[in-house]
Amino acid sequence: MDLEAKKISFVQEFLRLQNEEIINGLEKMLHKRKAELLEKEMKPMTMQQFNDEIDQALDDSKNGRLTKASDLKSKVQKWS
Repeated sequence: MDLEAKKISFVQEFLRLQNEEIINGLEKMLHKRKAELLEKEMKPMTMQQFNDEIDQALDDSKNGRLTKASDLKSKVQKWS
């Protein structure tokens, strides 16, 4: 069974669940496992990458490529 078929089968089985405790357990396990995988895949940036990002940020600031926090907050509030 390929990944797409497994996902469809899992979702179908999940939708048949009537026990909130099982659903909560699956949700908790999903979030925990996703966090573990993300942490495993994260790699620290090199000093060169760090310095390149600082240079890019300074260049963006110098050339007016910034978004004010208040503007960003207004945009986010409109999302909901």
